[in-house]
Amino acid sequence: MAEQHASFPAGLTQRLTQYAHGGGCACKIPPGELEEVVADLRAGVPDPAREVLVGLDDGDDAAAVRLDGGTAVISTADFFTPVVDDPYDWGRIAAANALSDIYAMGGTPVMAINLVGWPRDVIPGEVIREVLRGGLDIGAQAGCPVIGGHSIDNPEPIYGMAVTGTGDPDRLLRNDAAEPGRSISLTKPLGLGILNNRHKSTGEVSLQAVAVMTTLNREASRAALEAGVRAATDVTGFGLLGHLHKMCRASGVAARIDPSAVPYVEGAREALAAGNVPGGSRRNLDWVRPHLAVDGVGEDELILLADAQTSGGLLVVGEIPGAPVVGETVPGGSLGDGVTVTVG
Repeated sequence: MAEQHASFPAGLTQRLTQYAHGGGCACKIPPGELEEVVADLRAGVPDPAREVLVGLDDGDDAAAVRLDGGTAVISTADFFTPVVDDPYDWGRIAAANALSDIYAMGGTPVMAINLVGWPRDVIPGEVIREVLRGGLDIGAQAGCPVIGGHSIDNPEPIYGMAVTGTGDPDRLLRNDAAEPGRSISLTKPLGLGILNNRHKSTGEVSLQAVAVMTTLNREASRAALEAGVRAATDVTGFGLLGHLHKMCRASGVAARIDPSAVPYVEGAREALAAGNVPGGSRRNLDWVRPHLAVDGVGEDELILLADAQTSGGLLVVGEIPGAPVVGETVPGGSLGDGVTVTVG
């Protein structure tokens, strides 16, 4: 049954998710299309070019440069349309998702600014105030001040953050640092995109999904650094298979995934059976399918593995306490073309 959201004004005729054509990270431009768009875009880098530690080449979660004195500055931006109807929860989810890009690279967020697009003649200001309050509270939880930002009048509601962080330039978690013969761990369950799609369609709220999406990846990032991990990414709009494929390609390795070891949020399989699949999840699977070798795994399982997550967990090449091992890396070329992801 639909749940009443106390912080959403009763006078509005539609739920917050109905003001957007999609929701959360499922609204991302498809990975293959995006790569074509940016393929030839390489801005001139001021000397010395070596000070750019992480740029556009390998699809990492954020950019990183080295400052004089050795500190790495990490920068990212992330925003999306409503993924839940409750504006406070949406603000919390969007903020946790933006901060995740810093954690996914082993950094510490030090400041954030809000990014807002708002249909001001359609949805009252008290709603965006709740969204901003949610973002502010997550920033406080992360010890990251949220200071101002930028807003525009926009047909669809959009919220997110640009976040700046710092890290040790010699210990950044990167897409291109995966080595063969290592375990692959996942720090949050999958199924968020499917459950968010059900919420948009029916109004049914998954409190467990909200709890997962509002959990910071801070502790997972710290655990990865303490374990000496070198390669990690967060699982967001391109799904586990999409993000793993990008890591394999950047690192020149391949990977095997054990579907039976992958955790899912309660209710995700039932929501999938009811037809609640984001278009972004299907596009993810279509993009990565040429690089898959599947043995005895059905289409529904592949959709789950490609499901477009919002504020998902870290996908870590290595073992960290409390995170299930869902697969392993193997030498590039051993499964085919060197970037193959084998499932099953």
